[in-house]
Amino acid sequence: MIPWLLLLLSCCCFNGAAKGISQLERIDRCQTKCYQGLGCKTSREYWFADVCQDPTKHLNSATLLHNASISTVMRCEQKQKCGLYLRIRTVVQLMDKDSIHGISICTNSAGMMTNCQTIQFTKASRRSMLGMPVTVENDYTEVSPNQQLEVTVKTVPSYCGITWSSKYHTPECSNEDLRKNVPECITGTLSYVLSPEKKELTISVTDMLADHDYNLRLCHKDFICIGTGVYTQVKKENPLKTAVLPYSRPLPCLCIEGWSAVVDAPRVQVCPFKDRLEELWFGITFDPLEEALIWEPPCPVKAVVCLCENKEDDVCVDLPDSSQSVSRDKVRFAKVDPHPKLCMKFTVGSQSWIKCPFADGIRVWEVTVSTQHGHEEMQILSRVKANFSVELRSTSAESPVGETNNRKFVEVDKQKPVKLELKGEKCNLCQQVKRIYVKYAVTVVHCTQLCMFKSSSLASSGSMWIILPAAACLSGIIIITLGLCLLLTIYRKRKEKDICLPEKHTDTEVSELQTQLTVKERILISEPLKIMRRTTYF
Repeated sequence: MIPWLLLLLSCCCFNGAAKGISQLERIDRCQTKCYQGLGCKTSREYWFADVCQDPTKHLNSATLLHNASISTVMRCEQKQKCGLYLRIRTVVQLMDKDSIHGISICTNSAGMMTNCQTIQFTKASRRSMLGMPVTVENDYTEVSPNQQLEVTVKTVPSYCGITWSSKYHTPECSNEDLRKNVPECITGTLSYVLSPEKKELTISVTDMLADHDYNLRLCHKDFICIGTGVYTQVKKENPLKTAVLPYSRPLPCLCIEGWSAVVDAPRVQVCPFKDRLEELWFGITFDPLEEALIWEPPCPVKAVVCLCENKEDDVCVDLPDSSQSVSRDKVRFAKVDPHPKLCMKFTVGSQSWIKCPFADGIRVWEVTVSTQHGHEEMQILSRVKANFSVELRSTSAESPVGETNNRKFVEVDKQKPVKLELKGEKCNLCQQVKRIYVKYAVTVVHCTQLCMFKSSSLASSGSMWIILPAAACLSGIIIITLGLCLLLTIYRKRKEKDICLPEKHTDTEVSELQTQLTVKERILISEPLKIMRRTTYF
């Protein structure tokens, strides 16, 4: 339990110290303080330092001046009207009544004249404090934010070699306490509401410098923030400190910049789209004369750019020797074959984006395949005069694109297609076509379907040989059946006719009629039999 309590106390103490660093100590007035009952007063600063004296043996810096420190305090007249002052604190050892009369504090800054103040000890107090250490504190020196100073403390009179000096950097305007109270640090606080449909930013300003107008603009942040031309001013009389700024593209370096309408006012910047890296990868251009692919980053970004070939499974394979690192400069790829499958890949950290600038454009060249008389014909058509390499590769289930069987080079004139005959080739072959005499190009692969075509032809011809005889047999059966039905009908009608003959006929006439009927029946019966024999032979 005790260790946890100690840890909690240490955290509280640490937080308090951190708050003390951001919150400067306030003073009501500038003054010099001498502790332990030492009487002192501050005299005017002087321009030229006194000539130092040689110290006696018992006088040195370690014994006279020690525990010196420097800090910054704040003095305020009213809200947003505060100033910074330097507090210098040191301990002086009074060795005897005549050796030390006081101390001199000087501050020096680049481009500024040296500022010195003398603190004199009263004669009576020196005698009473003889041999004792006394603390002296001075906060008369006014300073500016973010100022580099050199502070020197000497004794009065000045002894050669007995000094204390140190360099000190005053707090910057990034300190929250300074940003709210010191006029030269007040930037105002910006907040915004985004309207993506209208492409507008509604900006609100708070904690702006009182009694002054406020400037707002959009800019592209780099070493400096370069204005986009979008600017407005919030008037001090307006009760609502708001403004609306339009934007064209949500780039990660597009920022809102605000500052008070005074000379050399500090500025504050807020970047609403700082994580929108996907907006950077646009503006890819192609120079057809030099066959160059060009991209320039609209914002500073540390990225790796390379060319890649877009495959059927949406995987973009990097092309050899095409990787370039970029931050601000333009990226240029020379001698590029403008094919729809050639893309540009942008990588930042572990994220990648792919853009294909030729995907929707006119194809410079293409491979077409057609089927003629049972075999495939491949053509290369180009809109410019170009050279190609064509490789024939055997394939298998284990290796989709296997070893090269042969390679040939083809020259294609403008708008004059060149045929590549595939007749007579074996099954499972692929043609790889790639443009040559360029630095960056993709490979077009076409695998022949001859085997599939032949097998389908054989299957269809076999089916025809089965269907045709079956149809002939069925037709013969139908004809024979119809013929028999016809003969049977005729026979029945003739029989009925014979029965109904008149009795006046003689026996000779009856026998002649029977003989004629028998001959006709034989003729009628023999004709269908002949037809059946012919159908069977067919």
